[in-house]
Amino acid sequence: MDAKPLRAGGRGGRSSGVAGEVWLREPKPRRDALTRTRITAAAVELLDEVGAAALTMRRLAERLEVAPPTLYWHVKTKDEVLDLALDEVFAEVTIPGRTEDWAADARTLVLRWRATMLAHPWSPALVGRPLLGPNVLARTEFLQSTLVRAGLHGQALIAATHGLANLTIGSALTESTWRVQPQISQDMAHEHIRAHADAYPTLAANDHLAAPDGDALFTQAVDTLLSGYISI
Repeated sequence: MDAKPLRAGGRGGRSSGVAGEVWLREPKPRRDALTRTRITAAAVELLDEVGAAALTMRRLAERLEVAPPTLYWHVKTKDEVLDLALDEVFAEVTIPGRTEDWAADARTLVLRWRATMLAHPWSPALVGRPLLGPNVLARTEFLQSTLVRAGLHGQALIAATHGLANLTIGSALTESTWRVQPQISQDMAHEHIRAHADAYPTLAANDHLAAPDGDALFTQAVDTLLSGYISI
């Protein structure tokens, strides 16, 4: 995804700590028992419990049983914590072994990617950040190299990579949002469409908001995209 250039420093030459910047510098020398690894593991655990909106640096410091200044020695902002946590989640997406079937390899990767994001429902909404972590890049590299095996190059390759990635992120984001929606269920939304079939005849006739088998629907959508890439 495109991102604005990141500045090396903010006011007074201090680093701004914007999203993605954590990957552009080396970890600070260790001066205490805290490490990026410990911070990241605690952040993922806390995010799974309370979500991104409720995560604070003070709360994370309490989980790590350190004073906030100790935490700030290693990470400057909540954005940097989110970057680390998101990349750690991507490490759970096992990269498939390469086979002779490029489409099967691509399908396997994105199915695992979606399942992992659903296991961490806070993660899909954060994927619009600059994704520069090693785990994200390794999996994106696998996806794009797989599409190269399909004969895609240049703009077609870029479009195909973004198309599959955005489909995967969008599917996980939609499903995870419906799962935590406390007021309106997907069945209630479906009934609303059916009750207004005169205004939305196509949506009503095709069960637009009926609660689907998310895995089956996603797999079909992926296969539709992949079959289109074969003919490019």
